[in-house]
Amino acid sequence: LPAANHVEVEHSIVLIRHGETEWSRSGQHTGTTDLPLLPEGEACARRAGELLAGMSFVAAFCSPLQRAVRTAELAGLRDVELAPELREWDYGGYEGKSTPQIREEVGYDWEIFADGVIPGETPGETVEDVAARASHVLARVHPLLEQGDVILVAHGHLLRILAAAYLRQQPRFAASLQLDAGAVCALDTHHGIPTIASWNTTHLPSV
Repeated sequence: LPAANHVEVEHSIVLIRHGETEWSRSGQHTGTTDLPLLPEGEACARRAGELLAGMSFVAAFCSPLQRAVRTAELAGLRDVELAPELREWDYGGYEGKSTPQIREEVGYDWEIFADGVIPGETPGETVEDVAARASHVLARVHPLLEQGDVILVAHGHLLRILAAAYLRQQPRFAASLQLDAGAVCALDTHHGIPTIASWNTTHLPSV
């Protein structure tokens, strides 16, 4: 991120991962495939909206893929701008395959952040490619934080990598950040240091 990001930020970047789809349920890598939400995924998106109750946003950005767009709609967001840079990792030849399937094919304990993807019907992206897109989003968002909170609706791997970039960590740090379907997170600062204010929240706390 630019040096300007070292100043204290008064507001938060809120993240929502889209609700559950058929492939997120089965563990299949879903990059460019434009799947709809399952009914359970729509319920997740509505719960995300409940978690946002009382919040207002000066800007809302969303991946153009329908699972994210529908999540933003069901969460009650308004004036949402589609941002192609928020689309999910292009998994190339691993699109639609689960981690166990890929491990069986390659013959070792493949892990996407360490080992990457191969070309297929699409070229695929490296983790650094995805991090570059995420960093562009953060550079765009940062000036808006002087005015208020900003919300991003996107995908599991993309948002984990974006959080790593925000925290000034290497992209592969994202492997340590679990993010469930429909979860809400908040990125903040403390004494000028980028921090995670909340992570992977899927339900309101019990009273």
